Amino acid sequence: MRTNEFSSSDEDEGEEQLTPLFVSWLPLSVVGSSQFLGICALPGCKYKDIRRDLRRDVEELQSQGVQEIFVFCTRGELSKYRVPSLLEVYQQHGFNIHHVPIPDGNAPEFGQCCQILDALQHSLNNNRRTLIHCYGGLGRSALIAACLLLHLSYTMTANKAIEILREHRGGGAIQTVKQYNFLHEFRERYTTYQESREDLERSVSR
Repeated sequence: MRTNEFSSSDEDEGEEQLTPLFVSWLPLSVVGSSQFLGICALPGCKYKDIRRDLRRDVEELQSQGVQEIFVFCTRGELSKYRVPSLLEVYQQHGFNIHHVPIPDGNAPEFGQCCQILDALQHSLNNNRRTLIHCYGGLGRSALIAACLLLHLSYTMTANKAIEILREHRGGGAIQTVKQYNFLHEFRERYTTYQESREDLERSVSR
């Protein structure tokens, strides 16, 4: 017998108490793409004064046509914020999940970031409605979105990317010094990363 994948506590909240889930759809037209990238806070989160309902949030994502979800929260965070079965719930509802845990307040490892960007670009190129989220949708998610803008356009600058993300997610986007520095070093490090990858491919093909 299949158990209900939603916590019983999800049904105990009065509607007037619930914190709505807001998805920001970042237009990638600024970097020459017709696609949009969704960014939101953690669905179903219950922490301090945030009271979201996982069932309702999943229905909201379905209603907005989301197909691919990139989750940057760690498993520990999912437990802390009372959605320990989030990834399983996503899968049960037909979303394609990419779980790439990045510790809160941090930036990803550079190779990890490049893998995320490649997967994001693949999803978007295949016209898949794509969403990314961490806990608040401000630090890690905004950083990855800003890196995507730099990745897709050589004329985009780090400061302009931050400005765009803050327009869409609020002034708290790109939260820590570590994230700010990662973004400003991204293009130079990406060039080095690409060159080393090409060198490796050449040596393997010989």
